[in-house]
Amino acid sequence: MQITVTVNGTQHAADVEPRVLLADFLRRILGLTGTHVGCDTTSCGVCTVLLDGKPVKSCTVFAVQADGRALTTVEGLKQDGALSAVQRGFKQEHGLQCGFCTPAMMLVGTALLESNADPNDDEIRWAISGNLCRCTGYMNIVKAIKWAANEQKVSEAVPEQRVVSVVEPQEVAAT
Repeated sequence: MQITVTVNGTQHAADVEPRVLLADFLRRILGLTGTHVGCDTTSCGVCTVLLDGKPVKSCTVFAVQADGRALTTVEGLKQDGALSAVQRGFKQEHGLQCGFCTPAMMLVGTALLESNADPNDDEIRWAISGNLCRCTGYMNIVKAIKWAANEQKVSEAVPEQRVVSVVEPQEVAAT
């Protein structure tokens, strides 16, 4: 079956079997391996992508269901060579360890901030509740999304300047 989808702003046409899962389409046909596959039963959420801006677990969506629609994967969060606020938040607040759940957590955080620019901790926890993380205990993930929300507020208040936190490496004196 011929489908056309817009993934991360680029339109793709492909001939796929009706039974091909969206996760497999993204990984195997388009080569976007940031979408991970974990449980194949929607339990873990690591396959989450944004379909028309809404988080979906791509292991239980057929690629043909995305025909004519827009998808965002973790690869699409970076814009014009710059990390998104959510990506910077995960870096700043150490919101990842092994990284397996990270793409999905970032996409869920992005969708949350699109609908709620100033979420509280409970709202963030509810938003990420469909995504399992075995490493962090979620505290730093919540902090990362909160950081991104604050960063976006600052960026909107000062639109002509992009606020970026930079930590310069310390020079090591030769002895």
